[in-house]
Amino acid sequence: MWCPSVSLSVWANAWLAGLAAPDDVLDALSQWGPRHSVTAYDSVAADRTGLPWPDLDDAGAVSLLQTVRTAASDSDRSHAALTLALPIPGDVRGVPPNTQFGRDAIAAGEAIIAGHAGAAVGLVPDFEYVDDFPDSPDDGEFEPELAALSWTVYSLDSVPVPVHVDLGDAEYSLRDAVRSAADALGALRVGAAGGDVADPRRLVEQVLDASRAHRIPDHAPTRAVRVLENAAHVDAIITVSSGLIPIGLQSSSEFRLASDALRPLTTVVRSARLAAVDAILHSAWRG
Repeated sequence: MWCPSVSLSVWANAWLAGLAAPDDVLDALSQWGPRHSVTAYDSVAADRTGLPWPDLDDAGAVSLLQTVRTAASDSDRSHAALTLALPIPGDVRGVPPNTQFGRDAIAAGEAIIAGHAGAAVGLVPDFEYVDDFPDSPDDGEFEPELAALSWTVYSLDSVPVPVHVDLGDAEYSLRDAVRSAADALGALRVGAAGGDVADPRRLVEQVLDASRAHRIPDHAPTRAVRVLENAAHVDAIITVSSGLIPIGLQSSSEFRLASDALRPLTTVVRSARLAAVDAILHSAWRG
């Protein structure tokens, strides 16, 4: 899994469908941070979920599960009541326009919509870090320590049309993306030869290893899992490659061509992930 909204959506959905236990959801969330909290953004969201209002004290991870279950309780139990959104500037499909939820979802790059028209809510996660390190040297080199993941719940007047991407089309596009990404990484490796750069392919494996601690529900279709794995591979190459272009060499032909080849692959990865998660969500409700 590459973001908290995916972990929460697929595992909470499995729980609501009777295919996972609450502890499975909590275990999946714990991979993202030691503590989770949830608060209502507005009184309507509080009324729809049972969250406290106007008292804004954070509720914990168990309340997060209750929030999702309550928001989905009036939905048709024959299909998924949760929808993943991955909005970015320039492509805001899946979130309502001109809303605070939409703006915050775009800033986070992810969100979940729970429930259906008339009673839906949107959830947006936000990482919170410890800002006081008394034992750390004041050299600006230490990594911020993750303290918690907070979820804000917004009431939605309407539910956007879900982004639908055909899983077969997504997998086909990913095959080309894997080849393009591998070729670009090879070009970067050659261009960086002789510099103080670690083996790019080993760096890609390290990025992938960091994501393998996140489990996927057992009911997930094999094809959807394969698409997620291939998307993670391409995304890891993009992540590593973005750090392999030394300042001063960005205009050289090798680096420029590699960068141009990688740029459109982010859209392919995003579409593939949306298709795979959608397939996983719906597979939980097939009798």
